[in-house]
Amino acid sequence: MNLKIENKLALVTGSTKGIGLAIATSLAREGARVIVNGRTEASVTAAVAAIQAAVPGAQLEPFAGDLAGEADTAKLIGRFPAVDILVNNLGIFEPKPFEQISDADWRRFLEVNVLSGVRLSRAYFGGMLKQNWGRIIFISSESGIQIPAEMIHYGVTKTAQIALARGLAELTAGTGVTVNSVLPGPTHSDGVDEFVKQLSGGAPFAEFEKEFFAKVRPTSLLKRFATTEEVANLVTYVASPLSSATNGAALRVDGGVVKSAF
Repeated sequence: MNLKIENKLALVTGSTKGIGLAIATSLAREGARVIVNGRTEASVTAAVAAIQAAVPGAQLEPFAGDLAGEADTAKLIGRFPAVDILVNNLGIFEPKPFEQISDADWRRFLEVNVLSGVRLSRAYFGGMLKQNWGRIIFISSESGIQIPAEMIHYGVTKTAQIALARGLAELTAGTGVTVNSVLPGPTHSDGVDEFVKQLSGGAPFAEFEKEFFAKVRPTSLLKRFATTEEVANLVTYVASPLSSATNGAALRVDGGVVKSAF
């Protein structure tokens, strides 16, 4: 299927590993020009090499900088004053008992998971409206619907992303711009490997996976961690002109973890 995004300029924040890298690779495979972002030159260089190996001839624009902060965000906007597709993927998570989550932790999670997307959307939204086409996609989580007891602060920021995406979508009425959120469920990314180490006590991944879906996420219909590519497939479609009737939606790619028909 031709998704018709050849030469569209796409920014995927936090795209040097995990879901972000998979999204950047998938968009590049469809012919988009992709801004690959990570905090360090080394991580961006490695990600660019990985994408080019997977997609020979990929059109890539490297940008090293911490887009959770205002300074590097301003540098990015100065270099790329307009984009066609914005994927707000940058995010952090950690399991932590609620009573141990400090004010500093709350501020850090809000800054990285929410305000990074606010700043970039604010910078690029007007240009999309002016050209009457654009895509903004927030990579939220099923944790925004079912707040996980082991990381409440993370869940709250994911709910905020869903609300932000819907609010922005209201401002696109009658235009060719869409704003949606995509809600992955448990996904086997680099960050999840670290998450598993913290929760498993050193148990092998396969053993932990079986126990995790039996006890922690028993509502899963998939009964395994999704792959980053499975998440990227949905994001790439939502980024394309073919998804023009999908706007203001919270789209789940959660393996059926959320026990709801809606």
